[in-house]
Amino acid sequence: MQKITILFLLLFLLFACRRDEPLAVEPFDNPELALPIPSDFPPLNPAFDENRPTKFGVQLGERLFHEKKFSGNNTISCASCHQQEKAFADDNAQAVGILGRKGLRNVPPIQNMAFMRFYNWDGHMLSLEKQAIVPIVTHEELNSSILEIIGKLQDDPAYPLLFNKAFGSPAITADRIYRSLAQYEYSLVSANSRYDQVMANGGVTFTDTESRGYTLFKLKCASCHSTSLFTDQTFRNVGFPRNPNGEEVGRARVTGLDEDWMRFRVPSLRNVAYTAPYGSFGQFKTLRDVLDYFDNGVLPADNLDPILQANGNSIPMTEQEKDDILAFLNTLSDPEFIKGKD
Repeated sequence: MQKITILFLLLFLLFACRRDEPLAVEPFDNPELALPIPSDFPPLNPAFDENRPTKFGVQLGERLFHEKKFSGNNTISCASCHQQEKAFADDNAQAVGILGRKGLRNVPPIQNMAFMRFYNWDGHMLSLEKQAIVPIVTHEELNSSILEIIGKLQDDPAYPLLFNKAFGSPAITADRIYRSLAQYEYSLVSANSRYDQVMANGGVTFTDTESRGYTLFKLKCASCHSTSLFTDQTFRNVGFPRNPNGEEVGRARVTGLDEDWMRFRVPSLRNVAYTAPYGSFGQFKTLRDVLDYFDNGVLPADNLDPILQANGNSIPMTEQEKDDILAFLNTLSDPEFIKGKD
């Protein structure tokens, strides 16, 4: 009788262990982040709705943004050029990449990317999900390849776990890398400057100098630097000094049209006090230099912006007006945005 009982128990355990029921696992849960989207900002880029930022997607993207394995020799990352304390730009006239190689253009800041229609100074990328491949493969930037990066990340035991949290499986793919980087950049919303606080009627007011500067800005600058992003996102030739290496053609690099020669995307002026030097290849050390240049007269061109042509290729300003405009531009700084993690 005892032998029969033992045999029964063994058979029971055998069949119990062979059941095809799946093992209990923690359900995939990656909540969407609620971004602080100001009501007066322009519409979101259409790609945003296909890749809305999530808690773990943004965390993964931030880690990848700082990952030096993205460069061919593991020495620099996206964050090497896009430094948070400088509004995700840097203080070099032209980008400095792997092995100290100098790029063609000034590093653009990364802020409010979710609301932009074009990326890069010539606008040749229309979504952040596709933009990342440019610095990855460029000889003067990261000088790598997406396959090389995937191989490096797969060798790091931390990354399959992070990709699993962000996407529901540990697979490391090019699409997931691009999507997580874009999610992190989408999350970089800057909308808490003194200007924003004044506009919100929260008890903060402009000084007399800032108020005069705001009036002058609307009169002399807002035709191009419009909307709450302080850019109308158009491409314009404003007659800035040209890169002496002769390789730069601006927007014409994308369209092939003569009319787009030396046209660049109008930059946002949010956090502009943090992003010196200025111009497509850092032609100007200070904002005062930019205003002086417009005042003294810009380079002529057949496709020079009509606003400048109508004013004799210049934007005339007195020294006091420049002081006032600069005071207003400083109100566009968002100190909380540029703070790193404690």
